[in-house]
Amino acid sequence: DFGYFAGGGPGPKSTVDRIDYSNDTATAAAKGPLSATRNRFASVSSANHGYVAGADPGTSTVDRIDYSNDSATASPKGPLSTSIADPMGVGNADFGYVAYGLSPGGYKLSTDRIDYSNDTATALVKGTLSSPGDRKFAGATGNQSFGYIMGGNTSSPLTLIERIDYSNDSGSSSPKGNLETAQVYCSATGNADFGYLGGKYPAGVLIQRIDYSNDTATASPKGGLNTARYGLAATGNTSFAY
Repeated sequence: DFGYFAGGGPGPKSTVDRIDYSNDTATAAAKGPLSATRNRFASVSSANHGYVAGADPGTSTVDRIDYSNDSATASPKGPLSTSIADPMGVGNADFGYVAYGLSPGGYKLSTDRIDYSNDTATALVKGTLSSPGDRKFAGATGNQSFGYIMGGNTSSPLTLIERIDYSNDSGSSSPKGNLETAQVYCSATGNADFGYLGGKYPAGVLIQRIDYSNDTATASPKGGLNTARYGLAATGNTSFAY
């Protein structure tokens, strides 16, 4: 029913705004803040809660937004396995995965898994990612079975798409069909059938679509954003993406 946009810069900020999909011409409503100011973090969601994990310049904190009581301050929950900055988040109805990002030991290649049914526990370290090094400012989205990490890399933007298999989340991610155009400082969202990656640096309107049923194919360019943007966030439902 709703989409939430949290934190960000400049600041950083602790604010949370809620958009109502049934009335999306209205101004977003201010809701309960995060427990602390945050910028450049990952976000994942279950049906009942939203989770904000990591942040620049590095934290292991996970905040939980309660959708049934979204005027309250977000609650700190079980931490990530390590402090991390600039990660990406993706997941399904049961688990959220926090991927890549910069940890004290360098770029992190393992994924942390948050168990929504036991979210006070420390996130478990799961499978590794197949592409080493900098994947900062990529986009991540997926369906119930797979998560996709697309583009990224601040020094040399990538067309690479990697797929995490939730049924085998201790294994390594698999390279899949590439983006047609490299994207970085972008954001992704999608539904059960398609994933959409929007925005780029330098500021652009580019949107590319991946087809989950044919994920070895190259992503398809689609209609652009209304305004050129980078460093944006995205959410959506089965019908629309914002």
